Amino acid sequence: MHEMSIAVSIVDIAVKTAQEAEAQKINAITVELGALAGVVPEALEFCFEAACKETIAEGAKLELIHLPALAKCTSCGFEFETDQFLNVCPECKAQVLAAGGQELQVKSINVD
Repeated sequence: MHEMSIAVSIVDIAVKTAQEAEAQKINAITVELGALAGVVPEALEFCFEAACKETIAEGAKLELIHLPALAKCTSCGFEFETDQFLNVCPECKAQVLAAGGQELQVKSINVD
């Protein structure tokens, strides 16, 4: 389950940032998660709680912002949401690669 290593990395980033700001407690961490990031949101949420134990993030809330994967056909210009890397354009049937949707980044940290 690679979600545990991702959760630990998220908490490490947040703790380091909070300590640099001389914060005492992390209340919430907001993470942008793309549809094609290869992360199971429920597993990440489960692992997040364990990763926060015995840190200033213990008890913090994980807020996920789900970002769609988008594709734009280079043949006809049609844009659409997708859930896979390689697609067939629904308009002209050309092969299209997804653009975006692989994001996984800490967006903000709420601290005291």
